[in-house]
Amino acid sequence: MAVQRESVVTPERFAQGLTWAQWMEQIERNRDRFQQNYDRTELTEEQAAAFRELVARPDGPGKVLALGEDWCPDVYRGLPVMARIAEAAGLELRIFFRDQNKDIMNEFLNQGQFESIPTFVFYTKDHRYIAHWIERPKIANEQMGEVRKLMEGKSREEARDVYFRWQDTSPVWAGWRQATITEILELLREHTG
Repeated sequence: MAVQRESVVTPERFAQGLTWAQWMEQIERNRDRFQQNYDRTELTEEQAAAFRELVARPDGPGKVLALGEDWCPDVYRGLPVMARIAEAAGLELRIFFRDQNKDIMNEFLNQGQFESIPTFVFYTKDHRYIAHWIERPKIANEQMGEVRKLMEGKSREEARDVYFRWQDTSPVWAGWRQATITEILELLREHTG
């Protein structure tokens, strides 16, 4: 079990976050990409059952806080995955814009120094910290070289176009969504019961 620590994220602060529907209403960029990743994310019945089993435990997750921004590809791929997990598991999801909530972000820096997003922070129903997950699945870091090779030698605009086309067509991108589900399930299994 994780050691409880002081946090700026009180139950009252957590409740101020946006639901998935509110997030989708408020974002200004990439709404179609968020929706596309949401629509393309599916949990297997086994995955959904495993998450529900964890939520049912006395020390299991009941809440998840997400930090993100609407311009970030890791967020518009990963946050919809978290929304699907929360729906399947019965988790209360609250989303915060990172740049408006630097005090929260500072508690969950990647390697103690990077403001990486999305960041997902899991709490019990009575708001005890369990664990957190940052940015992208490990396999994504290993496979980023593939897309970087496609972008080499291109102007910034051309490279961005290559990257967006790759996101829309590559089975690798879809694999990252599934890897996110797997990693989060493993993380929660490791830190509960």
